[in-house]
Amino acid sequence: MTTAKVEKTLSSITEPLIKQIPFTARGDELFMKMAEILDAQSEQVRLDLKKVLDSFLLKMMKNQASDIDLGGAGCDGKIWYRIFGDKKPHSRKQNYKVEETDFLLLNILVKSQRNLLLRDRNLDFSYGIDIGEGKSQRFRVDIYFDLEHLAMNMRRIDNTIRPFKSLGVSAEVAKALSLKYYKYGLTLITGITGSGKSSTLDTIIDANNRTVDSHIVVISSPVELIHKPLRSVVRHREVGRDVESFKAGAIQALRQDPDIIVIGELRDPDTIMTALEITDSGHKTFSTLHTSSAMDSIDRILGEVPTEEQNRVRTRLADVLTCVISQKLVPSLDGKRVLAKEVLIANSSVRAAIRNNNIGEIYQMLMEGSEKGMNTLEQDLKRLYVEGKISKENAINYSNNKSKIVQLLNETGY
Repeated sequence: MTTAKVEKTLSSITEPLIKQIPFTARGDELFMKMAEILDAQSEQVRLDLKKVLDSFLLKMMKNQASDIDLGGAGCDGKIWYRIFGDKKPHSRKQNYKVEETDFLLLNILVKSQRNLLLRDRNLDFSYGIDIGEGKSQRFRVDIYFDLEHLAMNMRRIDNTIRPFKSLGVSAEVAKALSLKYYKYGLTLITGITGSGKSSTLDTIIDANNRTVDSHIVVISSPVELIHKPLRSVVRHREVGRDVESFKAGAIQALRQDPDIIVIGELRDPDTIMTALEITDSGHKTFSTLHTSSAMDSIDRILGEVPTEEQNRVRTRLADVLTCVISQKLVPSLDGKRVLAKEVLIANSSVRAAIRNNNIGEIYQMLMEGSEKGMNTLEQDLKRLYVEGKISKENAINYSNNKSKIVQLLNETGY
């Protein structure tokens, strides 16, 4: 559908619904009243609303956008797409009412999801559409409140798993990520939101699924890419649907005879402690953190636990940590984005630094650890610049250590 036709369709569907909203309804009362009005509609009305939302997602795919945002005051009545890193409205002329997008978003929620959204003021789940020829596309959805109205972000889940070689890691790091060579240990994939952590994690899961006879348990919120069992049994457990929490899923996994446990995110102290404990019990564990460097990841884990627990956690982390990959997606010269990463292998020197609370020493170990497969983010940004993949400006802008990247570029005449 064209933009004008979509706007007309959405308006024609929602106008009679909006008229039924009591003028005095506010906050949760407004939300519940709109849900009640929607539930009273025919199946055709519900289906027509879904078609409107799906048309936005099809446009998203056509534009090669990674994200879509709509609803609430913050979108100013427009549909926003993030395309190759930049977020812009599809049309400046769009002007959807917040009540129109409220009904559009409420329509894809079942009663139990509405209750969770009211309780937590936020809801994560997955959503799929039919794209023809027997194919489908899945999205990661986050719905929340913006000035008493519903707002949403959807991220397109890449159905294509990147080949392991695309990670560009050394043979030593590849061994650390494989169950074939390392039977236990904790590997962290870290980075800010939108840095490709999930894609990297899926690549690692796929590599193990293809090469090792094992049982892999994936605990996610929500489940994004679904791995078809190849050489491994692969279980997908979605938080809020299949299991109550990351912590509960990890503990329950111990009774399911797993070889690899994937915890989608270390969000809180309880989940962090559980991840350390299940790894210490002899399992290979993968997870993600919202941190920008290997040292920040270690500091974050230690900082999340009470002071009286930090020495014990520091010792346990030193014992179980195998690898940290901290990554960023940097705008490339061809108008797309390219992966830049910092890689830490927990050798004896790194473990000693963690135990002795000398985290600051690790950066130098990264700088000098190329033979072991390690590198700083700044070294990788320099490599990408020298190879002609990114600009000097972005090499500096995306670094964690500005003075170090400038020094590295100046040392080689770049």
